[in-house]
Amino acid sequence: MQTLTRQIKLIFLIAFVVFLNSCVPASNEKVIDYIKVSDQTYLSVTELVDSLDVPWDMQYNPTTNSIFFTQIKGKLAELDLETNEVKDLYDVPNVYYHRTSGLLGLAIHPDFTTKPYLYICHTTKEQDSLFSELRRLELKDGKVVTNQLLLKIPGGAGHNGSRLAFDNNRILYWATGDVHSLTHAQDSTSLNGKILRINDDGTIPKDNPIQNSYVYAWGFRNMQGMTFTSNGNLLTSEHGDAIEDEINWIRPLHNYGWIQIEGYHDTPQELEIARKSPRTEPIKAWTPVVAPAALKYYSFTQVPEWNNSLLLGTLKDQSLRILKLNNKQNQILEEDVFLKDKYGRIRAITVDKKGNIYISTSNRDWKPQVKFPLETDDRILKLSRVDYKPASFISKEPKQDNEKMDAKTLYQSYCASCHKADAKGTAGSFPSLVQSSIVANDKNFIHTILNGLSTTTAEGQLAYDLPMPSFSFLTDAQIADVANYIRTKTTTNNPPIDAKFVETIRNQKL
Repeated sequence: MQTLTRQIKLIFLIAFVVFLNSCVPASNEKVIDYIKVSDQTYLSVTELVDSLDVPWDMQYNPTTNSIFFTQIKGKLAELDLETNEVKDLYDVPNVYYHRTSGLLGLAIHPDFTTKPYLYICHTTKEQDSLFSELRRLELKDGKVVTNQLLLKIPGGAGHNGSRLAFDNNRILYWATGDVHSLTHAQDSTSLNGKILRINDDGTIPKDNPIQNSYVYAWGFRNMQGMTFTSNGNLLTSEHGDAIEDEINWIRPLHNYGWIQIEGYHDTPQELEIARKSPRTEPIKAWTPVVAPAALKYYSFTQVPEWNNSLLLGTLKDQSLRILKLNNKQNQILEEDVFLKDKYGRIRAITVDKKGNIYISTSNRDWKPQVKFPLETDDRILKLSRVDYKPASFISKEPKQDNEKMDAKTLYQSYCASCHKADAKGTAGSFPSLVQSSIVANDKNFIHTILNGLSTTTAEGQLAYDLPMPSFSFLTDAQIADVANYIRTKTTTNNPPIDAKFVETIRNQKL
C-alpha cells in the first residue's frame, strides 16, 4: 500500500513539474509584456522573431512542431518552435505584390506525415489582368519539390479574401473576395465573393451543394479570417465598407447578402430584399468598423477564460479580440478587447498543441497606422500562461459606448485609418484633406461625406484609385461634427457647418 502511495505521489510530482515547465517562458524567449486575463490567469508575451516582411498567414504544424508562414511579397518560411529559428523554404514564383495583393493564405494538409502538402493562394499578373491562384506545394527534406496549380480565378488590387482551411473530412475551403466587382458576390456562377469547397487534389467534391461547382456559399465582400470550431462549424471574419464588419456562420447554399445587404438586416430596403430572397445575417457586426483579420477557434484549458472562444486579430482597431461562443458554437455571447494599439495591426493567429497563442503583426504593409511600424516590425509574438502574478501587466480594454463619440473620436473611428490622424493621407492611395478643394467647399464636402466617391477620383495632380464609402449612416449632427473637426486640420476659414445644413444636402442632389 505504501509503495502504491509513493507511486501516486511520484505521478503527481511529475505532472506538476510538466505543468510548471509549460507555464514558464523558455530561456531563449524574450519577454516583452504581460497580459492579465483574470485574477487567476496571466500571460507572458514573448518576441520570437522580428524584422519580417509582412507575414500574412501562419499555421502551426504539430507533426514538425513548427509554424509555417507566408510573407506578402512571396517568401514561404518555417519557424522552429524548439530553437525559434526561421528557415526560408521557398520563393514562390510569379507573385504579384501591390497593396493587399501578393502571397496570402496558407493551409497545411491534416495528414501531413503521409501527405506533406502546403496549400497557398497568391496574386499573379498577366498583361493587364490579375488572377488569384490556389497552389499545392509538396515538401521533402525541408524543401519544396513540387508546385501544382489547383485553381485559378480572377484577382484584384484589393478584396482578394484568400484564407484557407481544412475541415475534418480533409476537404479544403477557400474564402475568396469580390475583387471590387459589383456583380461577382451575388452571381453563383462566379468564383469570387464565395466560399469554395475543394478536394485536396483540386477537384470538385461530389457532394458539393451545387453539382460540378466549387461554390459552397456566396454573398461576400472581403473575408480576412476563417476557422472551424470543434463541432465543425465554419466561421469567417469579413471587412465591411464604412460600416458592418462581420463574423459569419457559414452554411451551404446560404447567401450572406453583399452587395445588396451589409451586416444586420436593419433598414427597410434590406428587409425587403431579404423578404423576397432569403439572406443570412452575421452572428456579429461592428460599427465603427475594426477591420477584422485572422480568426482562430480556441479550445484549450491553458487560458480557461478563453476556452470555446474565437481569437480575432484586427487591423484598423489594432487589437486582439476574444469572442466567447455559446455551447453550439454558432452565437457570440461576449467580447473582450486586449492589446489595443499595443503591437499594431494583427494579421495572423495560430495556436500550438499546448494552447500557446501566436500572433503576427502587419505594420510594414501598405497601410501603417500612427506610431507604426516599429523598428523591430514585423514580428511573431507568443502568448503563454505563467504561474505567477507579474509586477505590471496589460489589462483588457474597458467597454465603449459608441453612441457618445465626440468629433475627434468620430474622425478616429471613421476617417483616420485612411486619411491618417494628421489628415495628410497616403500619396497614391488616400488623398490629403489638408489642401483639399472638396473640403474647402461646404456643399461638395458634405455631399462627399454623405455619398462617397468612386475610384480614380483626382484631387489636385494626383489620382486615387480606391473608392471612398458613403457615411450617410451617421446622423446629421455627427457629420457636422466630423466635418468641422477635419477643418481644424486645414487652413479653411469657412464658418462652422451645422446639422441643418447637412440635412439640406442630404435631401438634395448636386
